[in-house]
Amino acid sequence: MAIGLSGVSHAKRVLRHSLSFGREGMSSKTPKGHLAVYVGEEEKKRYMVPISYLNHPLFQDLLNRAEEEFGYHHPMGGLTFPCTEETFIDLVSQLSGL
Repeated sequence: MAIGLSGVSHAKRVLRHSLSFGREGMSSKTPKGHLAVYVGEEEKKRYMVPISYLNHPLFQDLLNRAEEEFGYHHPMGGLTFPCTEETFIDLVSQLSGL
């Protein structure tokens, strides 16, 4: 399924704002109404996603895959998704376009 550039662009704007919360030297607190997740194959990056995503079937599928891969032990200390950063951004672009 192809994702339009405008959807990816919107998702990156949402995530760019969220990423500032997890960078070194900045506040690492998770803002109210958001959930911190770690994404990436080699280097894990921290993202903040709205908790409203938890109800969406696409996000629930990703949660199920994380459970299959890691169980309830997540190496980063937070919820870790077993996918590439690009896949995650594509998923967020689909969710943010709704």
